[in-house]
Amino acid sequence: MRIAILGATSQIAKDLVVSFSKHKVHDLFLYARQPEIVGQWLEVFGLSDHGYKVANLSCFGLGKAVEFDAIINFIGAGNPMKIKAMGASIFEVTAEFDQYILEYLRHYPSCRYLFLSSGAVYGSCFDEPVDQYSKAKIPINNPMPQDWYAIAKLYAECRHRSLAHLSIVDIRVFSYVSPTQNIAERFLITDIIRAIQTHEILTTSSDNIIRDYIGPDDFHQLISVILSAEATNDAFDCYTKAPIDKFTLLSAMQEKFGLKYETRNIPIGINATGQKVNYYSKNYKAEALGFTPTKTSLDTVLSESELMINQWNIK
Repeated sequence: MRIAILGATSQIAKDLVVSFSKHKVHDLFLYARQPEIVGQWLEVFGLSDHGYKVANLSCFGLGKAVEFDAIINFIGAGNPMKIKAMGASIFEVTAEFDQYILEYLRHYPSCRYLFLSSGAVYGSCFDEPVDQYSKAKIPINNPMPQDWYAIAKLYAECRHRSLAHLSIVDIRVFSYVSPTQNIAERFLITDIIRAIQTHEILTTSSDNIIRDYIGPDDFHQLISVILSAEATNDAFDCYTKAPIDKFTLLSAMQEKFGLKYETRNIPIGINATGQKVNYYSKNYKAEALGFTPTKTSLDTVLSESELMINQWNIK
């Protein structure tokens, strides 16, 4: 397939490009605000000879782009600090580029559109994990700064469902971990990795939480089955073989990597999209497409963390 990837500098987009490169079945066009960074990254990872085209985001659009079989949109904020800094502006950024792609689809209706959404689309209340019957809960009368990310994703998904005649799939990512993740970002996993790297004590809240960490391999599998399946207009949640609670994860990281940690009865971390206790999904609708995750969250975190730590040891 001829695939356009928008937002090619994002971590999850780069991981998908690497996964695609191993199979060499797709012709990729990589669009980014800073295409020179994409070109440098391709060189570093030995992918510059794959023939992937790199261009500025301004080069995408009607009259500018070639005809694609699929478009995957990764544009947006991918880490809590950036989400918090963007605030309400994330709504406009998400809508702007989504509109460009929808205009393209109106002229090329056979093109598939995959939009990277988020589990945050359900709202900020995760007292229980979500499933196929869950409803989005948005504080419409008094949205707080941490609500804008969810509202932006919800608005995009609603607009996509209204265009039922077009092939648009929203992919809701809950938690993601990568071996090339920027450890300066403020996620639980990156906080853990930094503590292991620096031999410092990780301080975390005494509240337990549950997360479902998908990694590059299973994410690539999900994208592949969506692209291979019959065209549809729908949304699918990401999930693994099993989620993991924070203290089981900390114990496993302590046992395998020597993590040192302590707990305190205070909130710790960046609340960019709301506090979520059970941030994972039991909506396994992607099974119908042939998606079968190969790893649990614990498997994923341990394997990707080991790759990160081994890279440091080499350096």
